[in-house]
Amino acid sequence: MPVSQAAVIVDPFSSGAQYAPEFASRGIATVAVSSLPAVPAAYADSWDPALHHRIHTFDGDLDRLVAALRPLSPRCVLAGAESGVELADQLTGRLLPEQANVPALAAARRDKGAMAQALRDAGVPAIAQICTDDPEAVRAWIDREGLRGKDLVVKPPKSGSTDGVTRVPAGTDWRIPFDAQLGRINQWHNLNDRMLVQEYAHGTEFVVDTFSHRGRHTVADICRYGKTDNGGQMAVYQSLTWVAPDSPEVPVLTRYAEAVLDAVGLRHGTAHIEIMLTAGGPRLIEINSRPHGGGHPAFNLVATGDSQVHRAVRWFAGEEAAPKGYHLLKHMTVLFLMARRPGTVSNTAALRGIEELPSYHHSAVKLRDGDLIEVTRDLLATLTLGFVVLAHPDPEQVAKDTAAVRAMEDALLITPAPVATGTGGHR
Repeated sequence: MPVSQAAVIVDPFSSGAQYAPEFASRGIATVAVSSLPAVPAAYADSWDPALHHRIHTFDGDLDRLVAALRPLSPRCVLAGAESGVELADQLTGRLLPEQANVPALAAARRDKGAMAQALRDAGVPAIAQICTDDPEAVRAWIDREGLRGKDLVVKPPKSGSTDGVTRVPAGTDWRIPFDAQLGRINQWHNLNDRMLVQEYAHGTEFVVDTFSHRGRHTVADICRYGKTDNGGQMAVYQSLTWVAPDSPEVPVLTRYAEAVLDAVGLRHGTAHIEIMLTAGGPRLIEINSRPHGGGHPAFNLVATGDSQVHRAVRWFAGEEAAPKGYHLLKHMTVLFLMARRPGTVSNTAALRGIEELPSYHHSAVKLRDGDLIEVTRDLLATLTLGFVVLAHPDPEQVAKDTAAVRAMEDALLITPAPVATGTGGHR
């Protein structure tokens, strides 16, 4: 397979690992670029160097990396995971300027503070928020916005997978999570040099997954999140359900997602856009300029017959343009396991019936008797416990099997350590 005209994938981890096999099926080689000296632990399971014809590790010298890649005459540069978004943007600008997203808005495609400002500048409705390292500025902003006594959210501007995202209930001190996170190196190797404080948005959260080319935006799927507070942690994942394209929310979310993409200057590539549908209309939670993670494109292929990754590969392989929307072949739900308290797990045999369910499609349940687990705090912790994917032409069957999975989950036992009463406890 010739390396000339290769597809360059920056951080081909998580769902980004699905690019290489798809390009290879068309006789197109991939070249991997790692934006970090080592693959983050969260991505280790998805990293397969054997999929790529060459591997480069970015050492901070952009000119040297560009010089190494330019002789390959790459056909595209794509971000595989969140950690690769900024470097992919920079490489595209240098190697393939005709495919570059708007350079002046590069920060808005990664930094949540700049993202919110780009929406305000474009007149796109956004959640009230401030991004700063100055607690006095936050205090003044809270008073100015009339948010004293209201629920707030505190999070780093460059976090991912809900890392460091904290809900601050009305009447509690926002300074505690603000001070705890400020100055910390997060799990994505970014310094939390500022913190984002925002009004807590009430409503139903959706994700709109897109692929864009030459400023034409297409929607590969829309899913509805089921999230819950888990102790002091907010927005812990419980489920992800594909939304039928004829649902009334779809045109509203699609129009808003397109406005967000234009506001942050994304003209080429994939995006994962999280949107809260509030009583006042849709409001952006964040946009991630890479595919939906966690292996989602492969599941979406089963649900819809297509995905962001497949649309991108077809386009950059010189095949047809993607359709504007999507359709459902199967109703699909992903169910995430969650621990509400720490301890030692037992009775995992209760989960053995999952694969016998009529709508069973896939499971990645990693729990074993004797495992010591912590309270589920973010998406990565959720994925450590595991998840189940259900898919079926009949939505009633999916709903019935969802209840069955939750009953199995409820049968798990978690024994606190140290044991206070000598007995196990239900989750």
